[in-house]
Amino acid sequence: MRKTRLMFAALLLVLGVTALTLTATGTAAKQAAFKAAWIYVGPHDDGGWSQAHNDGRLYVQKALGSKVQTTFKESVPEGPQVCQVIESLIRDGNKIIFATSFGFQTCMASEAKKHPDVVFEQATGTLQSKNMAEYFGAGEDANYLAGIAAGAASKKGVIGLVVAFPIPEVLRHTSAFTLGAQTANPKAKVKIVWTNSWFDPAKEKKAAESLVAAGADVLAQNVDSPATGQYAQSQKVPWVGYDSDARKFAPTSWLTAPIYNWGPYYLSRVKAAINGTWKTGFYYGNLKDGFVHLAPFGPGVSAKTKALIASKLKALKDGTFYEFTGPLYDQTGKLRVPKGKRLTVKDLYSINWLVKGVIGSAKG
Repeated sequence: MRKTRLMFAALLLVLGVTALTLTATGTAAKQAAFKAAWIYVGPHDDGGWSQAHNDGRLYVQKALGSKVQTTFKESVPEGPQVCQVIESLIRDGNKIIFATSFGFQTCMASEAKKHPDVVFEQATGTLQSKNMAEYFGAGEDANYLAGIAAGAASKKGVIGLVVAFPIPEVLRHTSAFTLGAQTANPKAKVKIVWTNSWFDPAKEKKAAESLVAAGADVLAQNVDSPATGQYAQSQKVPWVGYDSDARKFAPTSWLTAPIYNWGPYYLSRVKAAINGTWKTGFYYGNLKDGFVHLAPFGPGVSAKTKALIASKLKALKDGTFYEFTGPLYDQTGKLRVPKGKRLTVKDLYSINWLVKGVIGSAKG
């Protein structure tokens, strides 16, 4: 009997150990989810740029489920603080980090050197290394198409554009938007006001107010919040947004917006990081691959305007048209792009001038 009890106790001990082992294994499996992080310059629900990136993060989380654990840091100022944020994300076990604002790239580059076992992805920047890639898309093409909607909606031929920083990204977008407006109305002018901030609703609203006071009868933006649109709605002025489908903020003023579809790119890069096939590089998405496109049209876009946009969209996709083909003149009337020449992506990444028809300094 005693021997039987000892054997039973031993069996329980074995079972107990097995149970503990199974529990530990299950916990380890749960903790083994691949960690991916995003850094945003504004709130994750800003109605614009950062929200679009966050939608991309959620796309990854939904597609991969328990295989991945995603996180984000929002409203991170551009500058040295980014380095601290990156360090904290790495301490938390994140193995791929997406930084989604131009001013994050200095810290991203320095942190990439310090952490060769982590992969880094920088949006809108110019720096690459063995474990740091750069990605963006031809937002200028979508801005050109949105400009057509703005030009067609303007009765005065004066459009107000709220812009953030005088960097090549914003300059090429502003010029493309202006060229689009001039496609619909050859005499169209685009007045710009710099906010020197990506996300500052108060500054954006003030800029919009000043543009309307200066004669603009259509508003547009290259900043992140819907403040410009909300002011446009209050003044019954047509509005072109940016980054996200934000028509809910100005349902009757809304025309359209150039937007980005970040999700598929994020998913492909996270998958590559998980299976060990990630490689550095430069990705520049376009209209043809669906990375950039236009948001749905609002009630103020006529059938004629939609048809014009559709024809230009087709031409951009098949390569028979490109807005940055010469002859192109700058604000002073100087020939910047000779007849027949097309600007390359490299040219666009270093552009420091604005096309004829833009009113406002290219230097901010």
